[in-house]
Amino acid sequence: MDPLDVLMNKEKVIPYFQPIISADKQEVVGYEVLARIMTSQGVKSLGWFFHDESIPYEYQEEIEDHIQTLALEYYINHDLEQFLCLNINIQSLLKDDGERLFTKLRAYESKGLFFEKIVLEIQESDYVENYNNIKHLLVYIQNTGVRISIGGIDNATTNLERMAVLKPSIVKVNVGFIEGDAFPELYRDVLHSLSSLTRKLGATLLFEKIDTYQKLNFAWKNGGRYYQGYYLSVPKAEFIEADFCKHSIRKEFHHFINYERKKIESQLSLTETVGLRLKATLKAVKSYGDFDAAVLSIAKALTDLTFRVYICDHDGFQQSSNAVKTENGDWTLEKESRSKNWSWRPYFLENIVRMNYEKKGLLSDLYTDIEKDEMIRTYSYPIGEQLFLFIDIPYSYLYEKDGLL
Repeated sequence: MDPLDVLMNKEKVIPYFQPIISADKQEVVGYEVLARIMTSQGVKSLGWFFHDESIPYEYQEEIEDHIQTLALEYYINHDLEQFLCLNINIQSLLKDDGERLFTKLRAYESKGLFFEKIVLEIQESDYVENYNNIKHLLVYIQNTGVRISIGGIDNATTNLERMAVLKPSIVKVNVGFIEGDAFPELYRDVLHSLSSLTRKLGATLLFEKIDTYQKLNFAWKNGGRYYQGYYLSVPKAEFIEADFCKHSIRKEFHHFINYERKKIESQLSLTETVGLRLKATLKAVKSYGDFDAAVLSIAKALTDLTFRVYICDHDGFQQSSNAVKTENGDWTLEKESRSKNWSWRPYFLENIVRMNYEKKGLLSDLYTDIEKDEMIRTYSYPIGEQLFLFIDIPYSYLYEKDGLL
């Protein structure tokens, strides 16, 4: 469809509303306004119209204004508790410091519109390019009660520092680009940082483009409070019942919780198993005076569940060589690893303090081992005065045990 066809048929351009579902209530808490056009082949999305940089900005602004007006009229007439999310072009705001938009909103305020129920969504790529110009404008907008949502986050280039300054109410994470069940580990790391940031800011993490059960599970596991996508509901020309998916969401959550509960039980079981076997093995270790001899002895006794064993002190300095399993199953010492420091690793010092305090071993989260380039876990255990044993457990062993991956 030609852009001019859209302008010439503006009366056929209508708003559709995509529900935003809350994890805590399992209900619709808001609606995002999307542009659609009625054609002889049915209703079509106008997403392309707003994302095509070759289309004059004035064309996009005219259709954006038209959609906003229809959506606000419909919203006011239904007196909803849910919020309304409007997609905003940054250039439209910067052009007149948002005056045109707020003139419209104030007109509806006299009809009962609450600014606190309006969310303006901007794209991360847009505010990055116009950051210095827009940050003060967004602060002004937020002071009126209107909330800001930042969307388009779908990779590892997210600038968390700039986002922290803008203090959005909602941060939207796009999982639509993820193929099948493959969730890149780098993406998980970005989400971990993003989840921590939104929690500190008091913002809400919203996962969009959820079109499969796996992606809903991914959103749930990664701190998503709000969900949006075709798996939950397609956009519609009218608002739907707030609790339309309560039963199905609760059923999904039940499956998620049961699975995670089994994983936790498996991890506790592994922690206990390794701990018991290690205690029995340590009884045979007469002295830790020769650290290399000690790690070799321990490694051979636990050869079925580890590929590397070493000892560190409480400052993270490695006191032993690495006892490493070779391809044929024998054990050898990597002496060059002695005296390396591991205190820089995330959670290292926290785990050292916990082991000192609790006097028991700890099982790490899954992480990628740099040398083997595979997912592993590490079991750590206090073995003496300011000495700690580290046992690296390979992917192959974890794969055989339910709930450890």
